[in-house]
Amino acid sequence: QVHLVESGGGLVQAGGSLRLSCAASGRSFNSHAVGWFRQAPGKEREFVATISWSGVDSYYADSVKGRFTMSRDITKSTVYLQMDTLKPEDTAIYYCAARNFDVSWLADKYEYWGQGTQVTVSS
Repeated sequence: QVHLVESGGGLVQAGGSLRLSCAASGRSFNSHAVGWFRQAPGKEREFVATISWSGVDSYYADSVKGRFTMSRDITKSTVYLQMDTLKPEDTAIYYCAARNFDVSWLADKYEYWGQGTQVTVSS
């Protein structure tokens, strides 16, 4: 079983930056693709970004392209989401998730989920 714990959320003003972390434990985590999803009040959970097990391939939702960057540190079993030029529309609970091997933008393809971390961007 893979356990994921997000951290790094907080309150920032529009235009600011945050870096979210997703610390993982469990067997064969480094063979898993990792995704970030977010859910705002009254809205469905949506795809944000994903990165392959190698850390080479990454994909982003159109709404965050050019502003968010994923990376992973295999030695620390940690995945990061660097968020720059934040907008009020980015306000949501952010979740990291893992699935075996291939990347996906579909939430229901992910087996393991963290508890979420709140990101609030003020205007």
